[in-house]
Order: sequence, then C-alpha cells, then structure tokens
Amino acid sequence: MRIATYNVNSITARLPRLLAWLESSGTDVVCIQETKCSAEQFPHEQLRELGYEAAVNATGRWNGVALLSKVGLDDVVTGLPGGPDYEGVQEPRAISATCDGVRVWSVYVPNGREVEHDHYGYKLDWFRSLATAVAEDAAGPRPFAVLGDFNVAPTDEDVYDPAVFAGLTHVTPAERAALEALRGVGLSDVFPRALKYDRPYTFWDYRMLAFPKNKGMRIDLVYGNEPFTKAVTDAYVDREERKGKGASDHAPVVVDLDLDR
Repeated sequence: MRIATYNVNSITARLPRLLAWLESSGTDVVCIQETKCSAEQFPHEQLRELGYEAAVNATGRWNGVALLSKVGLDDVVTGLPGGPDYEGVQEPRAISATCDGVRVWSVYVPNGREVEHDHYGYKLDWFRSLATAVAEDAAGPRPFAVLGDFNVAPTDEDVYDPAVFAGLTHVTPAERAALEALRGVGLSDVFPRALKYDRPYTFWDYRMLAFPKNKGMRIDLVYGNEPFTKAVTDAYVDREERKGKGASDHAPVVVDLDLDR
C-alpha cells in the first residue's frame, strides 16, 4: 500500500495538479488538508473517475480535511471526538477511516498564529484531545497512523534556521511537548528521506524565493504505531510536486507499506 499526506492549500485551485499527481504517483490512500471548500464543492466526481472514494470534513472557505482511497473507506469518523471548539464551533480539522485494514487519520492541526493569541492555547488543547482520541488505536494490534499538517517542526533540525523562528509558533517548547505527548501514546515519527538536499522539508513559504533557496520546514508528519512502522519499506518527501506554476506551498509525504512483513 502507498499512503500519502498532502496539504493542497485549496483543492479547487490545485485540482488539475492533484489529479495529475494521483495518476503518476500510484498512491492508494491520500490524507488531504486545507481543502478550503465546502463538502458540496468537493470534487468527488473527478476523483471517482480515477478510482478514488472520498470522505470529507469541510464546511467552507477555510480549513477542511479529506481522505481519498482506492482500497476502501470503512468506519469513517468525521471530526475530533472530544475536541475543543474555537469561537463556538469545532473546526473541520480531522477525519479518520479504515482503508484495507489500516486505520488512518488525516489531521490539520491549528496554526496557533502567535504565542500570545488565544488560537495558540486552542492549538495545545487540540493536541491534547488528539492524543486522547487516538490512544486506543495507537496501542492496538492493527496498523494505525495519524498523518497531516501538524504545524509544528519537531526539532531545530526541522527548520532551515532556528534563529529565524525564535519566539514564534511552530517551534515553541510547549508545541514540541505536545508532539512528544502524542508520540507517547504509542506512535513513532516515520521520518522521510529527502529527494534533494540533506533535510526532508515539507513546507516552503511562497515569499522570498523560499523554495529555490530551500528555506523550508518539516511540519507535515506521519506518526504510526508499531504495526504500521514495521510495515514501512520507504518514506520520502515528493519535492518535485512543490515545483512549478500553481503548486501548493507544501509537498506530499509518501509512505510505502508491505503489510505482509
């Protein structure tokens, strides 16, 4: 099985590229973030023509997550059970399903905005709720993984220059402690290889020529339990998909599994 996580930064704007990538990459299951559309606007028909079912948690212009699968979508759960609200609503940031025996979550963790902002506290609360929600599956016998845009760089080596991010979100001790607590329920970081350069960054800002200068961050992550990680045969950042006109500011992270290992 080939599984990927991909923050598309608007599935409507990125649809031609996404469809081409799906055809060329041979991916069976894709965790999508930042659909930036409603469920009614989601391109089910175009994806169905390529053989993908879709489960969607999306309500409008911002946020939104989805799961695309060629190998089944069973026991779909929309949203983060027990998750916090922000400004009175639970934002569409999580969806989970079982795909050919593998339980998969697609998550788009809140950005946090600024350390002093209430969105930062919401982000930390969201992480705590996520750890609670996935603990049983993480400790279970079937392959299980949480994939998505976590909006946290796990270590200083996961940003191009730690000094640039000093005092900003995505690198604070509290955010990294939240990641550590999530791993603590029985998950490990499936670390991908880079197709170019020495660090597998997954996000590069559109501004200041960040991508050609490789001024990136690794914030799109794959956290799997032991049955999942034991099945991994390869993992890489598809940096090529970040190139060219109309690209997302994120690159897909792709993981190959041999479930018979």
